[in-house]
Amino acid sequence: MTPPARTEAAIELLDQILAAAREGGAAADTLIARYFATRRYAGSKDRRAVRDLVYAAIRAAGDRPETGRAAMLLVADADPEIAATFDGSTHAPAAIAKDEPRARPGVAPQWLSKALRASGLDGAALTALAGRATLDLRVNTLATTRDAVLAALPEAEATPHAPDGIRLPTGTNVETLPLFNEGAIEVQDEGSQIVGLAMNAQPGERIVDLCAGAGGKTLALAAAMANRGTLLACDTDRMRLSRLAPRATRAGATIVETMLLNPSREREALADWAGRADGVLVDAPCSGTGTWRRNPEARWRLTPERVSRLQSTQQQVLSVAATLVRPGGALVYIVCSLLDGEGTDQVAWFLAAHPGWTIEPLDLPAGAAHGHGIRLEPGRDGTDGFFVARLRAPC
Repeated sequence: MTPPARTEAAIELLDQILAAAREGGAAADTLIARYFATRRYAGSKDRRAVRDLVYAAIRAAGDRPETGRAAMLLVADADPEIAATFDGSTHAPAAIAKDEPRARPGVAPQWLSKALRASGLDGAALTALAGRATLDLRVNTLATTRDAVLAALPEAEATPHAPDGIRLPTGTNVETLPLFNEGAIEVQDEGSQIVGLAMNAQPGERIVDLCAGAGGKTLALAAAMANRGTLLACDTDRMRLSRLAPRATRAGATIVETMLLNPSREREALADWAGRADGVLVDAPCSGTGTWRRNPEARWRLTPERVSRLQSTQQQVLSVAATLVRPGGALVYIVCSLLDGEGTDQVAWFLAAHPGWTIEPLDLPAGAAHGHGIRLEPGRDGTDGFFVARLRAPC
């Protein structure tokens, strides 16, 4: 592909991504893979170049652009070589017209930027949300040690904070590594590893991971428990939860049990666990504002109404979790969001709605105190953004 053809391909993909954001369609990575699956003439360098252009445009635009071309013009404005590809030749975008409209530059839609600033993020912290993520993995201590993995992978380095974390060069195909297939390593952002430590799960305990998804934090809990005790992983998403069983088998996490929940009927399904769990982890559904380094187009999918619905879901899940914790047990609340309305404000709501519960201080290897818990931020901590709090049930 010629450079102009790469730019035109990026514009076509951006139009598809924008349509998916409006209509709740597939993620950008999925659309890019589908696009090139039908264009075998594009070599690996072409695919990489087009992908880089697409993500450069996504990261540059704050509000959702009207067109892919409007987004790409932001990239062209900052890069004369890209601007030169708008030459109107065959398979190239049309020449740039005088005063042609551009997408609005920024980190997020204006309403969302305002909400993030109200949640204590300054300009530098906001800018970091649009950066690029590192490739972090967690060493499975059921199978090996971090020192052994670092010795086996010369290109790896220890993460700065998480005790079992390693970092690989971006672009590494982790699934081709023998250590991955042996269950010795799992892809997991360092921030996710750190907030999972708040559960402080111990061998022999009974723990519920109430919003387990595909099980990243579940597997970390199993390792912390040294495969002793009972670990129940629940979710309402059948497809996501189905990915946990093969991951647990590969990791040798034998204490993991799974339970598919019916939304609004969780208490009925979990009746046998009522008041019996030593700890419940709630990694609640949220806006994902802390994960934009990995999914930058996700900010175009959010609306105030969607965030409000997520807050209602968070309160519902917290209320279910509270019924499962034994007297004196622990509840850990996590969101990969930097909005106070999904973080510390939800903990304040929980404390008001559940008399007798108390906040416990956390001592984590990264993050800073924020409201009723600790917040991790990409700019300050080099991780995805998270809020985490630990609550103690009345005895």
